[in-house]
Amino acid sequence: MKIEGSVAIVTGGASGLGEATLRTLVAKGAKAVILDMNEERGAAVAAELGEAVRFVKTDVSDEAQVQAAIEVAKSMGTLRIAVNCAGVGWAARTIKRDGTPHDFDLFKKVITINLVGTYNVLRLAASAMSTNEAIEGERGVIINTASIAAFDGQIGQAAYAASKGGVVGLTLPAARDLSKAAIRVMTIAPGTFDTPMLAGLPEEVRAALAAGIPNPARLGDPAEYASLAAHIVENGYLNATVIRLDGALRMPPK
Repeated sequence: MKIEGSVAIVTGGASGLGEATLRTLVAKGAKAVILDMNEERGAAVAAELGEAVRFVKTDVSDEAQVQAAIEVAKSMGTLRIAVNCAGVGWAARTIKRDGTPHDFDLFKKVITINLVGTYNVLRLAASAMSTNEAIEGERGVIINTASIAAFDGQIGQAAYAASKGGVVGLTLPAARDLSKAAIRVMTIAPGTFDTPMLAGLPEEVRAALAAGIPNPARLGDPAEYASLAAHIVENGYLNATVIRLDGALRMPPK
């Protein structure tokens, strides 16, 4: 699928992997809508990139808010690309050392944003794309973001790993569901990337994280995620697959 001339929606597009992906798609000729809760940052990115980009404050788990953002995208042209990068992560053991159980509301919040929100955007974007004219046999492509925690969840990552494992699990059935509509579904499972989520860590902790990655022994660059996302859009034979992007990292228990 050609990126140039398409319209994209990018959740979490105000920072990190989402912002890098947004910038790459726009540089390749797409128009885009940022779906993010960070109003200040989202508006600033949109203002910087000009008329090709709009910002809509969006809770990805809210049907009406996501649909409203999709309508903005449709007003800009033909929505053919959706990239799900919005997500949260907290560390908490299933029980604490004193036996106190994991905060149930926290568990549900992580699942709601990371998994339910991803599927909410996927289903609504697919519905909008299904009426597109097929170009070279395609109407759209949807890219989700999981994590290598889906496979190698560490101590304290029960909620996060479960949410990302759900994203991995929905990739194949969603792609099969959407095959007749000529819409592809792919998932990227990043390793340890240099995003705002890690920016607040002490430098020695960041260095230790980088040293644990086999090759290259560094944190991932969001531009590398964005490059892969753009390739997925352009490579029409990629479908129903989860791609690890992790420098060969297999995370230890802790």
